[in-house]
Amino acid sequence: MNLSETTSQETSQTTNQAGKRPPKAPRDPKKKRSSIYIMLDQMIQSVSRGNGIYSTEIYLDSGRLVNKAKVTGGVEDESILNMLADAHTFKQLVHSIGVTVTETGDVDHIHFVWMNYGVHDRSAGTRFEMDCPTDGAEYILDISDTQISDEDGVTGQCYFDFFKPNTFGKVTVKLYLNDGYSVPELMVDPPVEWGGAAYQKVISKSMVQLGNVYRIKKVIEKARAGEDVTIAFIGGSITQGAGAVPIQTECYAYKMFQWFVKQYATDPDKCHYVKAGVGGTSSELGLIRYERDVISFGSVKPDLVIVEFAVNDEGDETLGDCHESLLIRILSEAQKPGIIMLFSVFADDCNLQDRLEPIGRHYDFPMVSLSDALVAQFKKSREEGNVITKRQYYYDIFHPSNMGHTVMADCLKYLIDQADHKEEPSDLLIKKIPAIGCSYPDVHLLDRSTDMTLEQNILSIEPGGFTKTDQALQCVDRNLDLTQTPQFPHNWMHTKESSAQAFTIKVKAKSLFAIFKDSDDVSFGKVTLTVDGQFYKEYDPLEVGWTHCNAVLLFHKDNCEEHEVTIQMAETDAEKNFTILGFGIVK
Repeated sequence: MNLSETTSQETSQTTNQAGKRPPKAPRDPKKKRSSIYIMLDQMIQSVSRGNGIYSTEIYLDSGRLVNKAKVTGGVEDESILNMLADAHTFKQLVHSIGVTVTETGDVDHIHFVWMNYGVHDRSAGTRFEMDCPTDGAEYILDISDTQISDEDGVTGQCYFDFFKPNTFGKVTVKLYLNDGYSVPELMVDPPVEWGGAAYQKVISKSMVQLGNVYRIKKVIEKARAGEDVTIAFIGGSITQGAGAVPIQTECYAYKMFQWFVKQYATDPDKCHYVKAGVGGTSSELGLIRYERDVISFGSVKPDLVIVEFAVNDEGDETLGDCHESLLIRILSEAQKPGIIMLFSVFADDCNLQDRLEPIGRHYDFPMVSLSDALVAQFKKSREEGNVITKRQYYYDIFHPSNMGHTVMADCLKYLIDQADHKEEPSDLLIKKIPAIGCSYPDVHLLDRSTDMTLEQNILSIEPGGFTKTDQALQCVDRNLDLTQTPQFPHNWMHTKESSAQAFTIKVKAKSLFAIFKDSDDVSFGKVTLTVDGQFYKEYDPLEVGWTHCNAVLLFHKDNCEEHEVTIQMAETDAEKNFTILGFGIVK
């Protein structure tokens, strides 16, 4: 066989196996530029965004990109990190973006977009985009010759459009730097030794206090007796499952629930799971939606509730009163459920444990802290006692990865196992002087679906110009559902075509919360709020910068009295949109 015959056969073999022919004269490799990993072998899952778009969105604004460069990329050079924070200095720093996708289904390519946010209109920023095969090879998006405008403010997000729902992929994204800039090459983390002695030592540190476990032991007894047991989880996006892929089964809540069923249940079919996490929301909203999302207006009776708001409660106007009210509300249910206070932690080591832990100490509640378990060991080498790095634990600055969710579940499992082996002769006492406050345990959700004829404390509602229904709502992953659930669909919306008449609600109550929709859509405008004829505040739905639900306390009084609240578009925004999602009333 001569050389030409050998070459012909090899080419034919390649064509048959890969379905395409190789290039005749492959180019020599180019020298690799210095690079920063933003995502590294990270699992993602496509979610329906409407209009036939099924994508994963990775938010990079508000310090997220800088944090990814620190945590995932291992970058410590502040001059490099500072350049990532602004779209123009980012463009000066970054030459191209490398994207690698390995898809687990039958999608042969995805569409990748790197998107800047505009200064005045987020959607007006420059987009860099390309189609990317899902064959595990790296594809380069060269941005060096693309001009950006003065409107470009910051890097906003990148997203992967898979063209199909519930499709999974493993992705890596690298920023290749321009000549003159360099960072140290990334060192690969050693694998986590799950279940080892060092790991178990870290997990044990998560137990802030075992507390009074009388009610937890009752739950275990019911499961062992083959009785119905319901375990519920309420919190923010981490409880929703953010960062877990797939979100339904890799989230800490389901992992802990599955372990409980396997460990204690005589009849697994009698164990029931409720997951009620809503991203970006505090216990202020959690308290209002508890009766809808956890107990389904009385039809669900949880035996154990895990409460996770330690990284969300910066938005709680009551500074802990709503959190304590929620805990007492749960514990006051007729079936006497148990609770566990769960303190998550962000990648910058931040949470509000210092505010919330005194509540748990006051009542002797079981408490678990990821901060106590992880922060100190993050700073150690493997030889000094590190078991998991931030790069392994975090999906992004706020949310745990699949590994992180496993750690969270293991911390809860450790406390429950300890409770099983502790003697606890009597129940805890909840009728105490509050640690912070307990002003709102009886709050009741009110929205457009409420039968007003049955609500004696709702004296009247005049919607004015707020007569439409908003369908572009925050959607969340509930329970094991494969589709997302819109939040507060029974709402009152003002549009640019609506009249200027104010929304007016008259109530007889001690306290009243409003629930508003925040948005990043510039067609939304501000409203002016009045209480009993007096100006209260102006509310800007664009301030937060994304579509989500936000509770606002309108008034709080010692006695149940009549009050009138008006919500009216600000004069400058009379022809814009605004959505009232609902109210929370304390009678």
